[in-house]
Amino acid sequence: MAKSSADDLDLRRASESAIEDPNQNIIISIRVAKTHGIIGKSSKLTRHMAKPRVLALSTKSKGQSTTAFLRVLKYSTGGVLEPAKLYKLKHLSKVEVITNDPSGCTFTLGFDNLRSQSVAPPLWTMRNIDDRNRLLLCILNTCKDVLGRLPKVVGIDVVEMALWAKENRPSVSTQRNVQDGGPVASAVPENELKVNVEKELVSQAEEEDMEALLGTYVMGVGEAEAFSERLKRELQALEAANVHAILESEPLMDEVMQGLESATICVEDMDEWLGIFNVKLRHMREDIESIETRNNKLVMQSVNNKSLIEELDKLVERLRVPSEFAASLTGSSFDEARMLQNVEACEWLTNALRGIEAPNLDPAYANMRASLDKNCLGPLRKAYCSSLNLLLRREAREFANELRASTKASRNPTVWLEGSTGSGQNANATDTSTVSDAYAKMLTIFIPLLVDESSFFAHFMCFEVPTLVPPGGIVNGNKIGYDDDDNDDDLGIMDIDENDSKSGKTSAELAALNESLQDLLDGIQEDFYAVVDWAYKIDPLRCISMHGITERYLSGQKADAAGFVRRLLGDLEARISRQFSRFVDEACHQIERNERNVRQMGVLSYIPRFATLATRMEQYIQGQSRDLVDQAYTKFVGIMFATLEKIAQTDPKYADMFLLENYAAFQNSLYDLANVVPTLAKFYHQASEAYEQACTRHISMIIYYQFERLFQFARRIEDLMFTVASEEIPFQLGLSKMDLRKMLKSSLSGVDKSIAAMYKKLQKNLTSEELLPSLWDKCKKEFLDKYENFAQLVAKIYPTENIPSVAEMRDLLASM
Repeated sequence: MAKSSADDLDLRRASESAIEDPNQNIIISIRVAKTHGIIGKSSKLTRHMAKPRVLALSTKSKGQSTTAFLRVLKYSTGGVLEPAKLYKLKHLSKVEVITNDPSGCTFTLGFDNLRSQSVAPPLWTMRNIDDRNRLLLCILNTCKDVLGRLPKVVGIDVVEMALWAKENRPSVSTQRNVQDGGPVASAVPENELKVNVEKELVSQAEEEDMEALLGTYVMGVGEAEAFSERLKRELQALEAANVHAILESEPLMDEVMQGLESATICVEDMDEWLGIFNVKLRHMREDIESIETRNNKLVMQSVNNKSLIEELDKLVERLRVPSEFAASLTGSSFDEARMLQNVEACEWLTNALRGIEAPNLDPAYANMRASLDKNCLGPLRKAYCSSLNLLLRREAREFANELRASTKASRNPTVWLEGSTGSGQNANATDTSTVSDAYAKMLTIFIPLLVDESSFFAHFMCFEVPTLVPPGGIVNGNKIGYDDDDNDDDLGIMDIDENDSKSGKTSAELAALNESLQDLLDGIQEDFYAVVDWAYKIDPLRCISMHGITERYLSGQKADAAGFVRRLLGDLEARISRQFSRFVDEACHQIERNERNVRQMGVLSYIPRFATLATRMEQYIQGQSRDLVDQAYTKFVGIMFATLEKIAQTDPKYADMFLLENYAAFQNSLYDLANVVPTLAKFYHQASEAYEQACTRHISMIIYYQFERLFQFARRIEDLMFTVASEEIPFQLGLSKMDLRKMLKSSLSGVDKSIAAMYKKLQKNLTSEELLPSLWDKCKKEFLDKYENFAQLVAKIYPTENIPSVAEMRDLLASM
């Protein structure tokens, strides 16, 4: 700090200005100068510094928390200190002494909350080293006491600062607040302030230990640099010894690593065994739960059987005929001697029959005559079917309505192969899997229910039919029996043995059972149809997955079932097939619309859209729906190719180019699918053949267009060779050597330009630029083959005439 009274006055004024808030506690105020330029090598920084300023370190308590501030005060025009800036010490991250200042009085304070990283941190210059050390120690002590941490210190020897703090223990000026809020300056010892360097840096015990340590090295406290150098050398020696020890212990480390690897393997094996045991335990728990469930059912059944037997015993007791009366009624004669016993037996029988009729009969048995009288079964069956039919239909309707209402799916437009843009793409981007999931849920809930109801009805209503068959029986109208095929997925009731003497009676029972089942379940199919129609409106392609789901229930149902369930599943399958055929017909109609349009060029829109459609159809295939999709492919591609050929015929001039572009686009878009779908592979090869034929025709047309006279001359020679000898052909009209020379001059004089024109002709009106390289290669090969044939004819008919060789023509084509 400054020693003059003027300096003290400035500091007092700085302190008074810094503590306008009565809750603040000023720790220290020191005058500094803030630099604005780059510090040079000279310690005189007068031309780089602005007016002197004052740094004031203060704290503010709020409740149990304390905040430390670094206040900057500047001199105004009138020489009065005014607040300039305020820094929070909690953001102080680094204190660095500038090495460019030899005096060591310049330092920067780095704060981590600067809004712009390009802004340089505050740069300060102290009057001397003492002021610098005093301020920095005060800052460090405040950070330690208030914040519990220290900023990073760069360029300052901490040991030197500790020695300086030990030798400089003057009282510092501090200020505290009084009740009236005014600042009061006071002088207190440094050890009573927060600037206590000894306690923060080196304790007394640590200092004694340090002196003892230095004594062992025959050094004093002032020889810190020599001591530091010696410690560095010993540290390097220790590090080298550590490295040597690590290298010597390498075999031991290898053994430890091998042991750890073995332990890891054991742990992995144990984990696998624990997983296996866990699975077994889970299966055991499931088995135990299943056994407990069956035991509970058996207990309940045993209790019910016991109660039923007791009731039946009471009933049978009333129906039991005493042996003496039974003997009289069945085997006794009507002699005079036994007339009395017969009369008594008849009277007993009369009273017994009267006792089992209303109103003498117990009301509990009044409605049980249908176990006893078959004539009552018919009305009872109809009443049962009528009542349960209403219940089942209501449950199915409510479930179907709730299922559709709770299923969230955006409706897909049916315009898949339309020429307009966007519709097919939007449809492809929508996920409608919830639709087929809803249909599967409908079948999962109700098909087993209907099967159980049918089986229960057949047994409960005492139909005298064979037992329900295991998988293998089928339903054919009102006749239920085995099919000749070995189908293990059929549902129904066992067929009757033709040699059975009761076949007629059993057939009548089967017909009656099917009629009753129709009354029991009729009408419930409408709710299944409604779900199918709803799913079709959202996404017609979901018919594929629904068809596979239905087929799976037809082929995978293992429980016994009555004929109605089989017919229901068959009707659902047929309805789904009809709906999908309707979609296919509409899509084919969209394809045929292209035929009515004006002249079209390039690839038709339905070619790439069909690949998108086929990709999605393949994703929906489940179970037996493969045939359904293959039939749709056959119809689609047939209409596509037929429409393509019709459109090409409207403009014969560009027909071949139009065909080869579209057939090439068909192959490119379906390449991946054709590798895995045999039906599409067949159409892929068909398109490939059509493409090659269109290429051949188009290339031949281009070649003859440019070299018509040349190849017509060759054709005339070939035609005459069948009737005229080779040596006489040069004497025919129009085929003389002079005619040959004229033709060669007109056709091959500018052959390079003709070939270039041929390339431009091939490029013209070609919308698929990626096809041009392959078409040009085919064109050059075809031209070279024809020219080679022409050269052979000339060599044979006109051996003395010279024409450009085939090699020359090949080199010319290669350069084009």
